[in-house]
Amino acid sequence: MPPDTPNTKVGDSEHPDNWWREQLSNLYGLFVVSMMMFDGRDPDDILRLATTSLPALCECIADTVYLRVDRALIPAHGDTPDPDLVTALLSLDGQSGPVPTKDGRWRWAMALGSPAELLGYLVVCSRSEPSSEEFFLIKALAQQTSGALASARLHQREREHATALLTLNTELQALNGRLSESVARLEAQTRVHERLGEVSASGAGEAGIALALHELTGLSAAVEDRFGNLLAWAGPDRPDPYTKVVPHRREALLRQAAAVPHPIRVQTRVISLAKPRQEVLGVIALVDPRHTAGAHEVFALEYATTVLALELSHQRSLAQAELRLRRDLVDDLIAGTDEHSAYARADALGHDLRGTHQVVVVKWSRTQTDDAVAAAAAAAAAALQLPSLISRRAGSVVLLAPGPLVGVSLHRALADKLGGTAGAVGVGGRCRGPTDVPRSYAEAVRAADVRRGSRSPDGTTSYDQLGLYRILDTGAGTGEVQAFVQEWLGELLTYDQRKSADLVHTLSQYLECGGNYDETAAALLIHRSTLRYRLGRIRNICGHDLTDVDDRLNLHVATRAWQVLRRPE
Repeated sequence: MPPDTPNTKVGDSEHPDNWWREQLSNLYGLFVVSMMMFDGRDPDDILRLATTSLPALCECIADTVYLRVDRALIPAHGDTPDPDLVTALLSLDGQSGPVPTKDGRWRWAMALGSPAELLGYLVVCSRSEPSSEEFFLIKALAQQTSGALASARLHQREREHATALLTLNTELQALNGRLSESVARLEAQTRVHERLGEVSASGAGEAGIALALHELTGLSAAVEDRFGNLLAWAGPDRPDPYTKVVPHRREALLRQAAAVPHPIRVQTRVISLAKPRQEVLGVIALVDPRHTAGAHEVFALEYATTVLALELSHQRSLAQAELRLRRDLVDDLIAGTDEHSAYARADALGHDLRGTHQVVVVKWSRTQTDDAVAAAAAAAAAALQLPSLISRRAGSVVLLAPGPLVGVSLHRALADKLGGTAGAVGVGGRCRGPTDVPRSYAEAVRAADVRRGSRSPDGTTSYDQLGLYRILDTGAGTGEVQAFVQEWLGELLTYDQRKSADLVHTLSQYLECGGNYDETAAALLIHRSTLRYRLGRIRNICGHDLTDVDDRLNLHVATRAWQVLRRPE
């Protein structure tokens, strides 16, 4: 008898017909149970079917079921483990065999699976030892249960494998999607690099950059200088006229954009600053009223900003180099240089120095820097289509341009560029060659100084308009002029210095206004009664009669000489 078979009772060799029918019925029931076990049930249902079917096959019941989990035996239905039973089952070493009981009942552990791949144990018990026929049925049921469990586990592994494959396939599809997006993004970025690289290499400038950005994004593109002036536009719906914000709002916008390292949205626009070395040279913007700009458009805008920064930086470097050369030429012309060298250097700069020229000296308000005035002068000359050479000397800006010049138009253009009229423009006499430039410069300086010292310090004065001032400013007989001023104004000058008064200036304005009380009071910003009092003090101090023609002429000449001799503030 095999080792896993108990000493079962042997029945009679001859059995009645009903016994055979009963055995056939048991076998049929075992067959049905087996079919049910293999119909795709999970392990818990298979074990439940095995334990509930056992009493129908024999006089035994299922005591418990232990399953092997990670080399340990665990109760199948969440029962509390029996340490003695677990020890007994482990001692069987994967074989079927008896297990002891405390009440003396018969109990047998049917191994589920094989010793090489043990699935667990089905522990059955009975009040008495079953017959060989019953034990056969128990064993057959255990074998069917083992096969069903193995099949269920196999199906479970297949389902897990299928699920894992499905998960992996989903992840691969997602990865392929991301890779496709990355490839598409890289291709789009490559197109941006190539298109804007072509623009940079071709020297198309701001217009080419704006056009390329429009083609790459489908949105209108605008390029502005730091002040908000339009440099280039590409795309539909160009504003006409182009709106320019007021300066303080423009500066606030530039500070806001410079505070972050990426483009910002301002109402219907996405803007980016071209600022190499932290200096804002320009602004490039995408016009996006529908807020459709995404990552691609922002990338194209950022790369276009880089190209624009290089373009504007290159233009500035060229302009600065040319400006230095122009300044050096103007400075040398003012100091005096030979004609041949001057013509050659001017030709190299693209300026025709031959023909009549005039020197212009611009002295503007101290609130403006020399650089700002020089830039405004260059822009004003360009707006007037006036070719010029520009330099800076002694707190003023010097222009050398073909004559005859209309100084009023130049002053008006400067005021428009600088946002105010607080400045004087002096125009020197005509130069027929480079050797005349020093004289014209000196004349322009004198004209600007006289203008600043006059009662209307803002505006334009040419040397030809100085009249009497030209006689007073010849440089000869300066001591005699000073003596003349002292003779007629000395007492007033002494009184002004001692009392911190302004009687000489009051007298000068009175004489310049032709003795008109209303005009003089308005020019001095005082009341008529105050003016009348000051004029009375002037008569008493200097002792001259303002109604006498000779005294009045001498006093008028003396006040103008005083304006020429003093240093303008």
